[in-house]
Amino acid sequence: MPDTAYSSYTKHLLALITGVCALLASPGLSAQELDCQVSVIAPTVNNVETSVFNQLETAITEFMSGRRWTSDEFTLEERITCTMQITINKANSQTNFEATIQVQSSRPTFNSDYNAPVLMVNDNDFDFTYAPGTLLQYSQDQFRDNLTSVLAFYAYLILAMDYDTFSLEGGTNLYTQAQTVVTNAQGLSSPPAGWSASDGKQSRYALIDNVLSQTFRPLRRCYYEYHRLGLDLAYDDPAAARQSMSNALIALRNVHRIRPANYNLQTFFQAKKDEIVKMFGSAAEGERARLLPVLKLIDPGNIPVYDQGLS
Repeated sequence: MPDTAYSSYTKHLLALITGVCALLASPGLSAQELDCQVSVIAPTVNNVETSVFNQLETAITEFMSGRRWTSDEFTLEERITCTMQITINKANSQTNFEATIQVQSSRPTFNSDYNAPVLMVNDNDFDFTYAPGTLLQYSQDQFRDNLTSVLAFYAYLILAMDYDTFSLEGGTNLYTQAQTVVTNAQGLSSPPAGWSASDGKQSRYALIDNVLSQTFRPLRRCYYEYHRLGLDLAYDDPAAARQSMSNALIALRNVHRIRPANYNLQTFFQAKKDEIVKMFGSAAEGERARLLPVLKLIDPGNIPVYDQGLS
């Protein structure tokens, strides 16, 4: 990795752990935390002009990437890379839409140009209102509208998960911010779908309620040990890195035992399954034999992927 990339990585880590922004960048170089690429598509909608969705895409991009979400300082190269693809499935009017949203984020790995996927989630409960030219406004103290609340929820989730990969449970405060978004929505007499326990086990409510519970602490530890003690050391010591990653993954049996087939584990493996196969596909037979049955137990939906890549 070039010296400039090494410096960027190191500064990113220090910013997340200590927040000592004065040591990292001058005020003139400070930037927002997210570098979010947004795509809004409406392949089956014919009763609304395309320009409306173009404006919506621009508005969401500015909302996600132009807003400060924390008090930490980031330079341009330290921003967290993420994407949002919003698919408009139906327009009930010129301003009311039924949609889904796919959110992804990644983080750099030390001594490498590889960006490791961290979050990959598909949210099918995303109905909202938007009028062209409307300024998207968000308040942490109240629920203004479903569009900005969903966007803010995922902004905090992206940040929290990223922080968790750099320091053990480093994203707690940001998870709490996401939980506040959920709580504000629940204060409505009839909350939109996705915010309540009654909306099922694959909802925004379930995602944040799980991650802040004691049961899911092994998963949060896994995010840290898998990335910081594993992937980040892979260049210098691949065997030791795989050992740390394998130990972190095997420890997830504790979560599976209490909450099998839970949404948070599914989300983790949706992002990580291909990376795991890539990292362990060329490992010694003993390493693969130790890990494979655990992966098949706790992530049964991807058994064919593991059988093909690790058997």
